[in-house]
Amino acid sequence: MVRIKLPYGKMTLAQWWRISDVSDEYSTGNLHLTTRQDIQIHFVSLDRTPEMWAELEKDDVTIREACGNTVRNITASDMAGIDSEEPFDVTPYAHALFEYFLRKPFCQEMGRKFKIAFSSSERDTALTFMHDLGAIPRTREINGEKKRGFKIVIGGGLGAQPHLAVTTHEFLEEELLVPYVEAVLRVFDRHGERNSRHKARIKFLIQKIGIDAFNTLVTEEQLALTFPRYTIPGRESQLPTIPKPVFETVTLPADQSFAFERWKATNVVPQKQLGYYAVYVRVPNGNISSTTSRQLIADLREVIADDVRVTINQGLQFRFVQEASLPYIFQVLSKENLAAAGFGSVADITSCPGTDTCNLGISNSTGTALALAELIEEEYPELLYDKSLSVKISGCMNSCGQHGIASIGFHGSSLKAKGHVLPALQVLVGGGVIGSGEGRIADKILKVPSKRAPDVLRTLLNDFKANAQEAERYDAYVLRLGDKYFYELLKPLTNLDTLLDEDFIDWGQREKFSTAIGVGECAGVMIDLVSTLFLEAEEKITLAKECITGGAWADALYHAYSAQVHAAKALLLKEGVQCNTQHGILRDFDIHFTQKGKYTDRPNFQEAVLAINKEPATEAFAKKYLAEAEEFVRREE
Repeated sequence: MVRIKLPYGKMTLAQWWRISDVSDEYSTGNLHLTTRQDIQIHFVSLDRTPEMWAELEKDDVTIREACGNTVRNITASDMAGIDSEEPFDVTPYAHALFEYFLRKPFCQEMGRKFKIAFSSSERDTALTFMHDLGAIPRTREINGEKKRGFKIVIGGGLGAQPHLAVTTHEFLEEELLVPYVEAVLRVFDRHGERNSRHKARIKFLIQKIGIDAFNTLVTEEQLALTFPRYTIPGRESQLPTIPKPVFETVTLPADQSFAFERWKATNVVPQKQLGYYAVYVRVPNGNISSTTSRQLIADLREVIADDVRVTINQGLQFRFVQEASLPYIFQVLSKENLAAAGFGSVADITSCPGTDTCNLGISNSTGTALALAELIEEEYPELLYDKSLSVKISGCMNSCGQHGIASIGFHGSSLKAKGHVLPALQVLVGGGVIGSGEGRIADKILKVPSKRAPDVLRTLLNDFKANAQEAERYDAYVLRLGDKYFYELLKPLTNLDTLLDEDFIDWGQREKFSTAIGVGECAGVMIDLVSTLFLEAEEKITLAKECITGGAWADALYHAYSAQVHAAKALLLKEGVQCNTQHGILRDFDIHFTQKGKYTDRPNFQEAVLAINKEPATEAFAKKYLAEAEEFVRREE
């Protein structure tokens, strides 16, 4: 699998066309839109990946740091820049962070990935509360001047152990955004877990040491930062190429009138720019072919802006559409079977690829999603207008399909009955977005055979319709009634005495179900040999020297710091000492080497290495620090 990085989901029409061509040449011709506003293509030959990358770069598309223990794709509300409720456009800020942290040395080899999201307003449509770091735009009047800033939340995450983010700043001035994120990343890099991948996200570090201690560490990093303040370049919105006025309109046949009006009511949103609309496209399971993509580009390039967004619920957004163009766009989408109404509704189900392409998938999430979407459209058409409910499905407990924050969520599992294993789904209820960086994690209720998912959904929807109070949100409904109520409600569907043969075959499959959990789509390779660590330490010294030559003092300091950590870890491993954080490596080196007289050059190794955040990043300090690091690495090697 190759993940193509699209900051805040934006792609030009030329980039979309390029990705489509690349998918044809190097993959299967399918483009998978993800919940992180990326595009994934699958079954790519590793040998041809550099060639494929070069093709993407021809239209300024990258795959750099879309995977691995890096800053992943930075997401943002798809309405950013056109949202009537936004204090200002967060797009330039998201783009600035993407450019600033790409290839930064301190976020190349972190203990785990790091995810950032920008919401356009307090409604928090980018789901900041479930991210490692989230930013919500705000303005304040300071000394008579209107200032921009952000509410900052940190430490959120889903997976098998979900956490809600906590607030660190109600208002962080815009010039402090990049320095603050850099300080957070440096702390995460130094103190984060590195041995146990399941405990390595920043949420676990904050849980371990507490938010106050974490904030103290972030403050202590200020002297090591590249910039104490950072002005965002091009902070004002840059409008894309906008379509010319429409002089001819399309008259739809009478039999399409109802479908068009329903689509218009659910998939079209007015922009803050008067007279323009955003058009949303439901893309089932996020899968769209290269052929369909090119056809849409060819047919729509005259009526949409040169700015297409991948949405966090695996759809597409077209911008700056004039009302007169809507019938034509509907007609074009209809020809490609992409004019389904109900974007963002309970029928617009989010699903990870599941067992289709991911080895971690236990049961088929995409097949389940299609079955449930069909049920809603046929039995509950009124819910196509309801965006307050959500259904999300993941193939395993890791929540790539965001089941942990769904009104009604499912994740893949298995059950045993009659001497065989059958596909199952864990049912969760009551998750959702509260707003302003707050949310609610869904509660686990029980496990049912996968083929009973439609009955589960039907039961829950009917119950809510019959018993909810006026204007009651589903998460509030769940909170009011409690888990036990929903357990008893769904318990009859757990009976394994009435299983049919079809229950042992997963959705979308023909063969009987079997479980086999392997390595996930974006798992990294871990090599931890002493010789490799020394080699990497040498490489870090070389990189530090290059940074000195280029005048990048902060980067030089970090490379020199990293070289000493690598070399110290190698020496500890030779002694049979295991350690799982960089900070712990420095501490343990003093215990096992300095205090035992095996290393005498510096009386306190940890203190000497951590001088990186005790002095400003000047030329003199960088050269002195590098000289000490080089002497340590060369001598101990």
